[in-house]
Amino acid sequence: MEGKSNKKVRTGQVVSDKMEKTIVVNIEMKIKHPLYGRFVKKSKRFKAHDENNECRIGDVVKIEETRPLSKDKCWKVIEIIERAK
Repeated sequence: MEGKSNKKVRTGQVVSDKMEKTIVVNIEMKIKHPLYGRFVKKSKRFKAHDENNECRIGDVVKIEETRPLSKDKCWKVIEIIERAK
């Protein structure tokens, strides 16, 4: 199983790029309600490491789990899937 990684990968939209080498990514999930069976939108925000400060607000990015880089930053940007208009 060479090349296989156990790290979590998420796709989301950049909502903030005001920090140096750090972005905030909003991930939206649709989760089925346990009792009513209806799908509910849930969102979570992650801080991710952006080494070259390439990401801008509105970009869709893929992030990967990594070792803790600061108090609450333990994700890094793998690729920019779609640029903001």
